[in-house]
Amino acid sequence: MAAENQTQVTEFLLLSFHGQPFLFILFLLIYLATLLENSAILALVSLDPHLHSPMYFFLSHLSCLDLCYSSVTVPKILANSLRPQATISYSGCLAQMFFLMWCAGTECALLALMAYDRYAAICQPLRYAHLMRRGLCVAAAASCWLWGMLDSALHTLLASRLSFCGAARLQHIFCDVPPLLRAACSDTRPSRLALHAASLFVGLSPFLTVLASYLRILLAVLRMPTATSRRKAFSTCAAHLVVVALYFVTANLNYNRSSSGAWPVVDTLVSALYCVLTPMLNPLIYSLRNQEVRGALRKVVGAQGTLRLHS
Repeated sequence: MAAENQTQVTEFLLLSFHGQPFLFILFLLIYLATLLENSAILALVSLDPHLHSPMYFFLSHLSCLDLCYSSVTVPKILANSLRPQATISYSGCLAQMFFLMWCAGTECALLALMAYDRYAAICQPLRYAHLMRRGLCVAAAASCWLWGMLDSALHTLLASRLSFCGAARLQHIFCDVPPLLRAACSDTRPSRLALHAASLFVGLSPFLTVLASYLRILLAVLRMPTATSRRKAFSTCAAHLVVVALYFVTANLNYNRSSSGAWPVVDTLVSALYCVLTPMLNPLIYSLRNQEVRGALRKVVGAQGTLRLHS
């Protein structure tokens, strides 16, 4: 009976901010800024040999990931806001959820890897070239993507086994595991168990790695000889930790809040923070505040201006 009910579901009804032009313009501007910033980082890291280091290698992966992360959800949200009724097909919903969870799991692992890279650079400078050698960096980045994909595949497989009764309405602006579980009329315990396990291994473990790495970094910063060096290092570490905390805390609220669903507006805000706003903030915090990146950007802009003058 469950399988029969499930095959009858061809699309889901979604929440939408239809008729609210301010939110449409806000989401559109955030998305365009995300595309511009992350594309600029990818171009700069590719074009400037001075940025061919492990830190910028990982930053380029983060930018690629953020482009995918934002593009999985925002275009569909914008399109639905222009329609009388926000909908998504059943297969489209599972596909959106798969890529969203893939990006989420990968970003957790990648943020932990980037924190370890900064720990190795600051606390183990003599061993840094060995610890972060090219082959190891490539393997580590590939492992992050694979880890996220395997985690996402498990959640998507379990979600595909759910059945839905009556009107398939999701109290959300895009497809994700929690709203699907709330809408299902079949046993959701396997999916909920997988969510809790993922929160521990995919979410909490990387977050603790980030905290441990930055704690060691801060202890090293306290031993720096000049106050100027300490202020600069504290500013950088604090900015990184704010973005990381924003991402991990909001993601944890989204996937573990027992009362989730009681306030759809709150759920929408929490989701927007970690999968819409964070991809725009990451390049600003991790890259565009960096002097090397700003220098590379000035060189590229200057070279383009020179070419236009000569042409």
